Amino acid sequence: MTIGIVEINHIQITVPRAAEEASTRFYRDVLGLEEIPKPGRSKERGGAWFRQGSVEVHLSVEDAASENHSSRRHICYLVADLTEAARQLVSSGVEVIPDSRPIDGWRRFYIQDPGANRIEVAQKLESE
Repeated sequence: MTIGIVEINHIQITVPRAAEEASTRFYRDVLGLEEIPKPGRSKERGGAWFRQGSVEVHLSVEDAASENHSSRRHICYLVADLTEAARQLVSSGVEVIPDSRPIDGWRRFYIQDPGANRIEVAQKLESE
């Protein structure tokens, strides 16, 4: 039995206040997510909201977020061309972390945003 989830609405990640501006630029300018307005009073709390298709990423400020370096939690973004994605990220100064646990049918690598949130970038391979 399931609870009947019909969509993924948003993913919330946190970054320390010191990384807020750099993280906003990273998600908007490097990853190319659409920045969308935060509603009402949530604007006062800082952070930024982004959208890709029907899924939103909510970037919130939380100074305890610096513990993210050792966390395995992550967001996964699918791309059409993993090699090109890696090239673009490296040219933007982002470290590409190779996949240490490959999964059949997928190519992937990891990166971290300025707030140390782990991000998986993946490409599904065509079935042979």
